[in-house]
Amino acid sequence: MPKMKTHKSTAKRFKVTGTGKLMRTKIGKSHLRRKKSKRTRRLFDEYMEVTHKASVKRVRKLAPYLWK
Repeated sequence: MPKMKTHKSTAKRFKVTGTGKLMRTKIGKSHLRRKKSKRTRRLFDEYMEVTHKASVKRVRKLAPYLWK
């Protein structure tokens, strides 16, 4: 059976924790940040868990080797 190909942009956007949770970055952190408060900018550095089951399923198909 040949190896499955990883969708590279998906692999760069998501991380999997040690417990198996799928994590993603927050939206809105790329531009127009100078207007935002310091607290808001700091909160952009945190990761969020992907809780929608259909999204997790899609990412599992696109990047099967994120889970080891």
